[in-house]
Amino acid sequence: MSKAKDLEARLERLEQQLGVYQRVSRLMVRELSLADTLQAIVKLVHDFTDCDSCLLYLLDREELVLCATSSPHPSQIGTVRLKLSEGLTGWVARERKLLALGMEAYKDARFKAFSELPEDTYESFLSSPVIARNRVVGVINVQHRTPHRHTGAEMELLTTIGEQVGCLLVLARMSPSAIEDANHVELVRSHGHIARRGEDEEKG
Repeated sequence: MSKAKDLEARLERLEQQLGVYQRVSRLMVRELSLADTLQAIVKLVHDFTDCDSCLLYLLDREELVLCATSSPHPSQIGTVRLKLSEGLTGWVARERKLLALGMEAYKDARFKAFSELPEDTYESFLSSPVIARNRVVGVINVQHRTPHRHTGAEMELLTTIGEQVGCLLVLARMSPSAIEDANHVELVRSHGHIARRGEDEEKG
């Protein structure tokens, strides 16, 4: 591939990546159910990475629960659970780190099999924590049936989507009336005052 064509391909991929971020942002401000929004986000990630499966887990106390999937697993949503001490997904949540395995992910010492999920036999595994206000609240996984070399764009996209989903979960806790009634200017002032007070205490 010539340098010009390579640059053109990279720019096109960057435009696609930015398009995913824009679509997720629009989903965040629409009045959709949280379940439908998460399903739509998983579908966007699935299409961008051209993966065979995208799974989104959310934290429920000390367990990660499957809450959205690009694959037809309706019976597994809400029922597949794993502890934070279990599997590759649990490791990502515990360590707050992106994990990329290009092949034989099922042979990794941290792997845990779930007999009801065909993804157990998939070769490649890319996973990122879902972060809300600097806390891990879930994990999003991308998997391919065959060996796959994860690109920087794929890893960056999954990391950013994890952050966007975290923001979405925070927003989902607020009712429309609470948003309408909130004094946002006062909120900024009060948070600024708290931040400045913290800085003064550190200096003192």
